[in-house]
Amino acid sequence: MDLKISEIRERFNNLNPKSREDLEKIRIEFLGRNGHVTKLFEEFKSIPSELKREFGKGLNTLKTEIQNKIQEWKSEIESNSTSNVDIDITLQEYPISFGSRHPISLVKNELIEIFKYLGFTVYEGPEIEDDWHVFSALNFPEEHPARDMQDTFFITKGPDVLLRTHTSSVQVRSMEKEDLPIRVICPGRVFRNEAISARAHCIFHQIEGLYIDKNVSFADLKQTLLYFAKEMFGTDTKIRLRPSYFPFTEPSAEMDVSCKLCGGKGCSVCKYTGWLEVLGCGMVDPNVLELNGIDSKKYSGFAFGMGIERIAMLKYQVKDLRLYFENDVRFLNQFKNW
Repeated sequence: MDLKISEIRERFNNLNPKSREDLEKIRIEFLGRNGHVTKLFEEFKSIPSELKREFGKGLNTLKTEIQNKIQEWKSEIESNSTSNVDIDITLQEYPISFGSRHPISLVKNELIEIFKYLGFTVYEGPEIEDDWHVFSALNFPEEHPARDMQDTFFITKGPDVLLRTHTSSVQVRSMEKEDLPIRVICPGRVFRNEAISARAHCIFHQIEGLYIDKNVSFADLKQTLLYFAKEMFGTDTKIRLRPSYFPFTEPSAEMDVSCKLCGGKGCSVCKYTGWLEVLGCGMVDPNVLELNGIDSKKYSGFAFGMGIERIAMLKYQVKDLRLYFENDVRFLNQFKNW
């Protein structure tokens, strides 16, 4: 990686653009979607964790040098092109800085890449749904509190049309349309009628996974989630599964990961337990398989789901969920180098 950084820096420093067209070609060559620097950032993902700090610093320095030099060249070219033109050039130029992806997008893309490596494909569905896909096909009883107006944004009643409360509705659509075996992840925006606070919002993002095939076991689920935890939070991360209840899985569990801040010893962030809850999971309830036309005697499967904001809060140590929705550039600028 050091050698590649040096080669790119030397190649860049030997350039001398004479026109705006030359400068744009250089920018695309080094900073574009398929540019040399962009490709290095892609390779950076596969570097061992213990080396990322060293190489990450070098990569960010290289990128900043190139950006600053391109801006310098741009000023020189524009100055030369206007020196003989009778116009007012006393106005200060407007500084255009490079933007960055939103932290939610960064985490979502990272999650997708982790599960793609395990053979999962991305499956998406509509945000406006009906009762069948959000509740009935997932084994929610008629009296379940999630159907109540206090949790769900209903658009019409009788028949019920609503804003989806989870991306499990996309899992239902995949079971309806796709051939077995099914191995999908379903990222997307969801809506719940909740008071907005530092820890909750009426709009948030989820990513859910579903795997259905013959002889799928709880051990398969555990190993999948262990791989995810180590890739997302570090190779020394530990997980634990606690019994829980969801209408669409049986057995069900909540998954915790060892707290990275205290190393599992206990701190204020993990409430002195050494663990942080990150997702819910379980084996797909046979009733759900049958409701979606899948023979539960031949097939089994597992499902899991997590809030992307929750993962982002743990990864970036963000304390207030509302920051993700306020578009404050002071907050967003912190993620330029991620």
